[in-house]
Amino acid sequence: GFVGYIVHSNDIRWTFDKVAASVPTGLPAPAVWDAIPDIAKWQIILFVGVMESWRENKVVLEAEGQKHYMSGGKPGYFPSFDLLPHPVPFPLFDPFGISKRATEEKKAKGRLAEINNGRLAMIGLFGFLSEATVPGSVPFLKGVVPAYTGEVMAPFTQNIFTAPTAL
Repeated sequence: GFVGYIVHSNDIRWTFDKVAASVPTGLPAPAVWDAIPDIAKWQIILFVGVMESWRENKVVLEAEGQKHYMSGGKPGYFPSFDLLPHPVPFPLFDPFGISKRATEEKKAKGRLAEINNGRLAMIGLFGFLSEATVPGSVPFLKGVVPAYTGEVMAPFTQNIFTAPTAL
């Protein structure tokens, strides 16, 4: 989210992405989210949900000799996709095998660093959102982050619960 906010605030786009090309440039990052089609938003949210479900799945973790992090497992551990019926070219954690020969202590330090980086990214993202919605609320970002007049807590153009035909 943090990097995405910076990318979208600076109008950085892939030239082949037709969805991104359909969004006007010069918008603050939250307005870019508002401008993409709801089906694209659903694709992003569902992908993250699938990854979270895989990460939290007890059967998947036990197949790799792991436990859930709330039950004594390793914080930051993401299981492989070996239980999937189709091949996945590489694991999400360490796709190029860089830490394969690392000690368990070094791996634990790396997982902790990854968790802390994620926490800092969330703080940074909320700093950007705060400054965009309430200008001056983050003095360090005053005048750097463009104002956003939309609703950051409404991710879809229509309420899907009150307007079921919106999909």
